[in-house]
Amino acid sequence: MLKVLGSSWPLLAGVMLLMVGNGIQGSLLGIRGTLEGFSTYEMSFVMAGYFLGFLGGSRLAPVLIRRVGHVRVFAALGSLISAVLVMYPVAPEVWSWTAMRVLIGFCFSGVYVTAESWLNNASSNETRGQALSAYMIVQMIGIIASQVLLNVGDPSGFIPFILPSVLVSLAFLPILLSATPAPVFDTTQRMGFGRLFQISPLGCAGMLLTGGVYAAMMGMAGVWGMTVGLGVPQISVFVGAMYAGGLVLQYPVGWLSDRMDRRRLILLLSLAGTGVMVLAALMPAVFWLLVGMALLLGGIVNPLYALLIAHTNDFLPKEEMAGASAGLLFLNGLGAVAGPLATGWMMDWLGPRGFFAFIAVLLGGLSAYVLWRMTRRETPPAVPGYHPIAPTASAIAVEAVLDRPDP
Repeated sequence: MLKVLGSSWPLLAGVMLLMVGNGIQGSLLGIRGTLEGFSTYEMSFVMAGYFLGFLGGSRLAPVLIRRVGHVRVFAALGSLISAVLVMYPVAPEVWSWTAMRVLIGFCFSGVYVTAESWLNNASSNETRGQALSAYMIVQMIGIIASQVLLNVGDPSGFIPFILPSVLVSLAFLPILLSATPAPVFDTTQRMGFGRLFQISPLGCAGMLLTGGVYAAMMGMAGVWGMTVGLGVPQISVFVGAMYAGGLVLQYPVGWLSDRMDRRRLILLLSLAGTGVMVLAALMPAVFWLLVGMALLLGGIVNPLYALLIAHTNDFLPKEEMAGASAGLLFLNGLGAVAGPLATGWMMDWLGPRGFFAFIAVLLGGLSAYVLWRMTRRETPPAVPGYHPIAPTASAIAVEAVLDRPDP
């Protein structure tokens, strides 16, 4: 691991600063939008814009990289991110913010594709697994740290927007000044959705549903917090708990995944998540209980993403895994675009409890579908195949994880 950190620290340090900047703006907009008088449904369009841009960036960023190279794409997208971050308080209008969120989602997607392909190229077969594990841990730590910095400055002022802009600008210094050569870029062709559904109906349906859950959690948590009257420190703890849960439970769930029917584990996690969200929707809003539920929800939803990829790969030869996973990630992105919009509608209809109710509906639907699929296909043998993959990872990181030798 020390060898990996020694060779990859500029990239890892830059990614951490990027995640801090991205994590701040995601929560901050939910808070500032409420202060500006935006309705819950209006904020849902703003939050959905990021995931729409991210989905588009995952398709177009490889084209840009092949055309002008990693360094230029990195610098151009980083400049755009930094500029957009300081423009939010200048143009506090719903459709302006939505357009800026689309742009910033596109840019962050391109940055992740660039960083992950760079890290993949800089690693050997022996160190790639450790490098990608370090990359995922750094991502989570950066987002958790961002929630602490959310408390710096008045959310109605400019400082909370200037801070992530500065951090994003600084993030590119260690990367662009590194002596590590930029890699030759290549991507895997996606598997057709028809064939992908034939191979794993559960993988396809599960990715759509978990995309909606993840986007609802991370896009609308700040809006929910302001609606129920939480302060900025409390919102930062609530959102940070969801990411911390994902970091803590990713590896225990992975250990179980390689020793039992993955569908059974998916069912147990989705049922647990449904129960937690139903309780959150019905119980009085006691803050520390809600934080505990956020911790559990994050620990459930983040591993589900990797579990669904591993389950799909159980039915594929090694050479087809990367192409199938690229298709799964695209389906996850489609679900993510719809997640904040549906959450906003549910919160308009049911009030703040709609935030938890929407997540409960999706996880309950996943539970029912898993039960049905378990009656349609034999249990595949339990073999090692789970890899800790975060929902923020691009197809490049997933492909690199799948290409590494199994232990």
